[in-house]
Amino acid sequence: MSKTNLHANRPLSPHLQIYKLIPTMVMSIVHRITGGALYFGTLLVAWWLIATATSEAQFNFVSWVLGSWIGLLVLLGYTWALLHHMIGGIRHLIWDTGRGLDKHTTTKMAWASLVLSIALTVLIWVAAFTIL
Repeated sequence: MSKTNLHANRPLSPHLQIYKLIPTMVMSIVHRITGGALYFGTLLVAWWLIATATSEAQFNFVSWVLGSWIGLLVLLGYTWALLHHMIGGIRHLIWDTGRGLDKHTTTKMAWASLVLSIALTVLIWVAAFTIL
């Protein structure tokens, strides 16, 4: 049997273009991405903490970097990633109890995690800029 016949008769697995994106699938992907982003953000927090312990000049430099518009944008993204990942973790803990596993509830929880993470991020940033 030739090699081409073996490959021609073999069934192909479905690929990404076959699947319809649903909210639970997207939130699962976003949960993984935010988990990865938290590694980078935590390095920034560690940099800031090390700078506070090092010297005033180092602290001023880190504050200048994180206080720039791009630094604030990164911190905003870090805040959202942290909150979204936490809410996604709570959602998974609820699922671990065997609750909320039907399709309708999982879709509602996916949308709720997105809305809640955005709302909490806005509240935290409004509170931070109100206090400062």
